[in-house]
Amino acid sequence: MCTAIAVRCERFYFGRNMDYDRSFGEQVVISPRSFPFPFCREELCAGHYAMIGMASVMDGYPLYADAVNENGLGMAGLHFPDNAYYRETEIKGKYHVSPFELIPWVLSRCATVQEARTILEKTSLIAVPFREDIPLSPLHWLIADRYDSIVLEVTKSGTHIYENKTGILTNNPPFPFHLKNLCQYGNLMNTVTKTEFSEHLGLVPFGMGLGAFGLPGDYSSASRFVKAAFLTAHTAYHEDATENVTEFFHLLSAVAPIGRSVLTPEGKTHITIYSCCMDAEKGVYYYNTYYNHQITAVDMHATNLDDRRLVIFPLKKKQQILWE
Repeated sequence: MCTAIAVRCERFYFGRNMDYDRSFGEQVVISPRSFPFPFCREELCAGHYAMIGMASVMDGYPLYADAVNENGLGMAGLHFPDNAYYRETEIKGKYHVSPFELIPWVLSRCATVQEARTILEKTSLIAVPFREDIPLSPLHWLIADRYDSIVLEVTKSGTHIYENKTGILTNNPPFPFHLKNLCQYGNLMNTVTKTEFSEHLGLVPFGMGLGAFGLPGDYSSASRFVKAAFLTAHTAYHEDATENVTEFFHLLSAVAPIGRSVLTPEGKTHITIYSCCMDAEKGVYYYNTYYNHQITAVDMHATNLDDRRLVIFPLKKKQQILWE
């Protein structure tokens, strides 16, 4: 379970909820321009665009769950079980990249969604795990910039790149289902509606919000997609960046499971372990965690982006409270 959102207003904001039953060693990680990115089947990339995102660093390698590069191109991988398919064999004339490498592969060399689309059309995802003890994650990806948004899904039927005008991605089923499913909610609106039940009964709406009656409130992937799309379409944005970041976190909170509202088949609690908002054009990564709702910000441009070493910021997970 995860929800990713791309929002365009005065600036471009990109972020997500990471819904999971446990921590995976996540930290905010900056990969400077000279950090050497090795790839399983492709040449080492020694010079590239800098990026910042949430990653688990293993054996000196950042396994990014989401990130944005210095050009404002953002990318997030979301759980896509039973649908994601990675080839065992190579295809002549293609680049061959493992799913765990895909975010660095794209963000290290692409400045726009169009450039990302071009390289993804030439890329085949192969079933090569990071380590034998770390299995591959079944994923699909939201990729967005200031102007465009696409979804990448690789299934047994092939590689599919979908235009995404909603700027939203959740999980199963595949993306075309979610777009079709929105048609069932085309009557929703953010105003009080005129009662059409019967002109003879004189019915009067008894409260605000009835225009959105029927908006899903559960935590299924389909419902989170609809709710996130509706709220994103009706969110007010401002000239002040801090206010926009605040609005973005409200969007994420509206589709975030809490407490024991979602349990795995094994009985584990499935919660939003972190939420993030990336000011893509400024290179600032904002986040909060389940147990610390204070927003923490990391500015990639406050570091040496020409360095060769990763810059790592452990998450502030203990609740920060302002006492007065």
